[in-house]
Amino acid sequence: MRMRPTLSWTPSEDLPPGTTDLEPITEALNTGGVLVLSGAGISTESGIPDYRGEGGSLSRHTPMTYQDFTGSAQARRRYWARSHLGWRTFGRARPNAGHRAVAAFGRHGLLSGVITQNVDGLHQAAGSEGVVELHGSLNQVVCLSCGTVSPRHELARRLEETNVGFEPVAAGINPDGDADLTDEQVADFRVVPCAVCGGILKPDVVFFGENVPPRRVEHCRTLVREATSLLVLGSSLTVMSGLRFVRQAAQAGKPVLIVNRDPTRGDRHALTRVALPLGTALTTVADRLDIPLDGRASTG
Repeated sequence: MRMRPTLSWTPSEDLPPGTTDLEPITEALNTGGVLVLSGAGISTESGIPDYRGEGGSLSRHTPMTYQDFTGSAQARRRYWARSHLGWRTFGRARPNAGHRAVAAFGRHGLLSGVITQNVDGLHQAAGSEGVVELHGSLNQVVCLSCGTVSPRHELARRLEETNVGFEPVAAGINPDGDADLTDEQVADFRVVPCAVCGGILKPDVVFFGENVPPRRVEHCRTLVREATSLLVLGSSLTVMSGLRFVRQAAQAGKPVLIVNRDPTRGDRHALTRVALPLGTALTTVADRLDIPLDGRASTG
């Protein structure tokens, strides 16, 4: 029997409560050497829902797994039809105050790096440099046969040409860029093969049930070792791909600070969890440090 990946986590009653005190985060950033680990929650203010927060997409949507995608042509048709539609909306998302604050902290030399679990590219769009995309990027597509990597916009053009008139109305968009469509809405969608070898195309992202490339994991572990502290932004840390870095930092005696409105699986390892909206929290911290976002005058 094939095991499904862990998609949910139930908080225990002995977790420390959240706070609204931003001073520990302000002090950590003022010290410098902060490594940021961000999750879907940082992009909700850009109109991209998260998985597990209030109204999160897991309440209505089970993300595609690697095993389903590679094992079923029907699953691939369903995925690409939904993803093709979702890409139009996903591609219009713009960085919010949280992304801009992270970029500003980086410009002012307060960060040692940024690791994101997101596949939306919004950290880079806000101006952050050297971002490690732990789960890959929706901006690229990879062939599972020949390994050719190509731009997503090129695939979007080919899918448009092959599926003229495909204009279904989606019930919602998910953090992985997948639109909520019924089986009937996707029944006639036609998937295109790799233009080089005719193989199966997959978004260059890590699906649930798929492993993050080992070299990428080791690079992130190195970033944790070199950091002064770890600042987690908008991640429930439910899956091990992010939680392992929190555990590594805590075991090394480095402060772990979390900004997330709901409890996380990493709370017991954290110095503090700030239960505030990310845009509000990070803008306030930036003001306290007299760091302007996007060149605007600081108000603090």
